[in-house]
Amino acid sequence: MRSARVALIWAALAAVVFVPIAFAAASPLLAYRGPVYIVAGFAGIIALGLVLIQPLLIGGYLPGLSGYRGRRAHYWIGGALVVAVVVMIDALLFVSPTPFSPFGVIAMWAIFAVALLAAFRRRLGLAPRTWRIGHMSLAVVIVVGSVVHGLLIEGTMETMSKAALCVLVLGAAMKVMVDRRVWRKGVTSRGESPASPL
Repeated sequence: MRSARVALIWAALAAVVFVPIAFAAASPLLAYRGPVYIVAGFAGIIALGLVLIQPLLIGGYLPGLSGYRGRRAHYWIGGALVVAVVVMIDALLFVSPTPFSPFGVIAMWAIFAVALLAAFRRRLGLAPRTWRIGHMSLAVVIVVGSVVHGLLIEGTMETMSKAALCVLVLGAAMKVMVDRRVWRKGVTSRGESPASPL
């Protein structure tokens, strides 16, 4: 019974992430896009999927990836998210006249900021509470900016699968913030009370 539940969770996550990619790959709009913009578009879809996976990992909701494994996977997928964003070279600055561009740019710089914080956390001597609040504040910007950016784009992504993915991204982010009580005093960067047993 447990193995069936684990398989179902992973199958559902794979469907949520890869179905929008599959629909986008079948879009007739690809015929009118240049290679650079096609690659950037798919990088954006992959990035949105990674934004969903991140809170699931840090919240310990994925079977086999809780605790230390989940945190390490969160770290490496964060790196993959940075790479996916860099591929989207058409949105690196506030130069596009489209209404969705500013939200993507803000989310992008928040991703870079949280990556830099993670890389230099020890050198900066950040206290656990400072790190947690900074990280989660930037995560909120990333999630909201990415979702609004994605919803406003009328491109190769199929509407319903895109909307479902965006709703799940928001839901996962809100759940992990509530479950881990990230804004409460006296909670460590792992979402635990300092006095709680391991």
